[in-house]
Amino acid sequence: MSTNTVEIVTEFDVAERAMLEHEDKPRKKPRGKQPAQRTLEYLRGLGYRVAVVERWNPYARIRQDCFGCIDVLAVRGDETLAVQATSGSNVSARVAKMIVCDALVDMRAAHWTVQVHGWRKNSKGRWQLRVEDLS
Repeated sequence: MSTNTVEIVTEFDVAERAMLEHEDKPRKKPRGKQPAQRTLEYLRGLGYRVAVVERWNPYARIRQDCFGCIDVLAVRGDETLAVQATSGSNVSARVAKMIVCDALVDMRAAHWTVQVHGWRKNSKGRWQLRVEDLS
């Protein structure tokens, strides 16, 4: 006679196995805030209504800015602010990108304020904002 054994697997067993397998993998360091997130918080603190206008294009696998150069739009009263947010080391490259952007002429004609926000940590480890106005 042959004996067949059947193992009964419960949901708890499946979850426990998954947890044990996950423990072997190295943990990723938590990521900090992105420059656009810091800009959103900063502008909200100044009383602006803000929106992220940069989008992920899954087909091209790239981030696409509004008009090819804007990450964040902010409005307050009759003022419109267009911002390209970046790290402190990339400010000059973003300024160059904005200058060659065809939409910059139209944004200036519409009396928008156009800025590049560069975020970096200072010597005390605190985040510092550098603003370049292109209006």
